[in-house]
Amino acid sequence: MIRCIYSPFTDIYFHLAAEEYLLKQGNENIFMLWQDTPSVVIGKHQRLRSEVDKKWAEQERVHIARRFSGGGAVYHDLGNINLTFIETAPRLPEFVTYLQRTLDFLNSIGLMAKGGERLGIYLNGLKISGSAQCVHKNRVLYHCTLLYDTDLTALHKALNPEPMVDDETLSSVYAVPSVRSEVTNIRSYLPEGTVTDFKEKAFQYFSKSQSVSAFTGKEIEAVNQLREGKYIQKEWIYSR
Repeated sequence: MIRCIYSPFTDIYFHLAAEEYLLKQGNENIFMLWQDTPSVVIGKHQRLRSEVDKKWAEQERVHIARRFSGGGAVYHDLGNINLTFIETAPRLPEFVTYLQRTLDFLNSIGLMAKGGERLGIYLNGLKISGSAQCVHKNRVLYHCTLLYDTDLTALHKALNPEPMVDDETLSSVYAVPSVRSEVTNIRSYLPEGTVTDFKEKAFQYFSKSQSVSAFTGKEIEAVNQLREGKYIQKEWIYSR
């Protein structure tokens, strides 16, 4: 049985903290669907200056966050949805398993999407989803974005970093750069519907015959402590 959480929150720092907490502190298999207000999220091993136009993001009040999984930089807003799968496994699964689950959902609503390199998802050769994954002991986490009606102009501006004038820091040697791809919105390929409709379809698909529940008060308290102690801290966000 999978515990399915439909998050009522729209705060990137809360959701990143929730993912880490649910991965490390429990043993439940979990599916979580969530959205955020405009945010740029970089991978654990990325150098922020190489991925994000920090000046533009600050001017536009776009949140900048660092997640605890690897992978490349992504842009979130209320026009896209995010899916998280957390499972306990006796042996590590192939992460393509989770990619296929997402493809099966998209196919079920009439989208002939295909998986590609680095576990991306594409429609007509254009990217609609990026993903990342991590392992903690015998627990695995896979999460992905789905661009439904995202502000693509903002996406391109946010992920257009300032030109590098030096490369003197040792941390940059170990930073993992993003691989840029041309993107599109799912909405262009569906006859009608809003992002809310799309979100409802996704949750209904993944929660069918499963257990649906909200965050408990204890979980919210613990997640907020992790949010405050780690994810909003400049020492974490600007650690590279």
